[in-house]
Amino acid sequence: MAKLILVSFSLCLLVLFNGCLGIDVGLRRQQQRHFGECNLDRLNALEPTNRIEAEAGQIESWDHNDQQFQCAGVAVIRRTIEPNGLLLPQYSNAPELIYIERGRGITGVLFPGCPETFEDPQQQSQQGQGQGQSQRSEQDRHQKIRYFQEGDIIALPAGVAHWCYNDGDSPVVAVSLLHTNNYANQLDENPRHFYLAGNPDDEHQRQGQQQFGQRRRQQQHSRGKEGEQEQQGEGNNVFSGFDAEFLADAFNVDVDTARRLQSNQDKRRNIVKVEGRLQMVRPERSRQEWERQERQERESEQERERQRRQGGRGRDVNGFEETICSLRLMENIGSRSRADIYTEQVGRINTVNSNTLPVLRWLQLSAERGDLQREGLYVPHWNLNAHSVVYAIRGRARVQVVDDNGNTVFDDELRQGQVLTIPQNFAVAKRAESEGFEWVAFKTNDNAQISPLAGRTSAIRALPDDVLANAFQISREEARRLKYNRQETTLARSSRSSSERMRRRSESEGRAEA
Repeated sequence: MAKLILVSFSLCLLVLFNGCLGIDVGLRRQQQRHFGECNLDRLNALEPTNRIEAEAGQIESWDHNDQQFQCAGVAVIRRTIEPNGLLLPQYSNAPELIYIERGRGITGVLFPGCPETFEDPQQQSQQGQGQGQSQRSEQDRHQKIRYFQEGDIIALPAGVAHWCYNDGDSPVVAVSLLHTNNYANQLDENPRHFYLAGNPDDEHQRQGQQQFGQRRRQQQHSRGKEGEQEQQGEGNNVFSGFDAEFLADAFNVDVDTARRLQSNQDKRRNIVKVEGRLQMVRPERSRQEWERQERQERESEQERERQRRQGGRGRDVNGFEETICSLRLMENIGSRSRADIYTEQVGRINTVNSNTLPVLRWLQLSAERGDLQREGLYVPHWNLNAHSVVYAIRGRARVQVVDDNGNTVFDDELRQGQVLTIPQNFAVAKRAESEGFEWVAFKTNDNAQISPLAGRTSAIRALPDDVLANAFQISREEARRLKYNRQETTLARSSRSSSERMRRRSESEGRAEA
């Protein structure tokens, strides 16, 4: 009997070990599928390559097949929503971080299974009172909506639907990064948006898309009857491929209503103009009330996180079991008063990671918002544990990037509206030009870290004098100057004027030509 129990226990352990090993190998394969694609001998500041003009805005995307994006396993998209414009409900195959570059508005994030906590009060209808009955009229109910403003980061898990509405007087400009190499994406490396409504165009023109559309229409034609062809539309939302009668049965509505879901003849594309104003159940509040509620939510979430850690629960537990329906998905990194790094008359850096926005642990993403004044310098550094995808918000900066062989893979200006990918561990430095420089950097780790090469907390400062002297063949006095001449940590004022830099650059270019 004892031997039988021992054998059974051993078999259980074997199955458990193999299962865990299989999960670990699967995750490892998912994380390593882009390895070998970061052998980059040159980086480029990239512009959008695709544009969609919709009824109430436009969508621009960068070529996700570019080697830089393939290295980082990401895709980048920029949406402009005009006042009173509605970005139709959609979800994507990868986690997404959205930075609100300009404007303000409302968004709804639809978590499956969560209750409709925003609702109209119940009202009694007078119909049917002749029979001594009172009927309750239907009331509007929906999930929580969230207000956003310039400087906000919005975190969206893979497969979770959302929509956006511009209720302001100026356009909303939102820059998004999709982490297609994330473990949550089990399709392929192509970024995909699945729309729940409308007849949208594909934001990312992926290879073979036209052939796929033609093949789908041929399949519809081969079904035979003309009536069936009418029922199955040629729209591009998730309902378009279903049979209209099937949809009518699923929603318990008539067939004509079901066909409206397919949006066959809708020409408005991805962003539509709302007739009148968008009506919904929402609490009216001032900007100060928004900020106060955001601060309270942040403090309560940090307290829950602290209690979770003190309770000894491991990293594999997401910490959201009781709060996922009211999960905080936004953090403002645009405010100067919230700067994490600040140097007087030089600039500041705001960061958001899983410590300040715990949902990012789930997404494995974080972000950095920087602002350099004229002649401001972001000292040379490297990203320890993440790729960095930099989007230039305003101004210009001279940027240099160096690879593991000491080769300069980028030495050029990064201008407003351009994107530059900096691979993990590549060294990088930024210096603002005359009009200053502002940027947002999306990073592929929920707790991304940098290591400076110059300044008070740098790797050079941490080395003994004699190590520096022998490594660089300099005197101990020169080694000390190298360590202690720069007292700032991350942001510093350039020690040379722009005219002197131009003179030195002209001299070096002249020597190179000679």
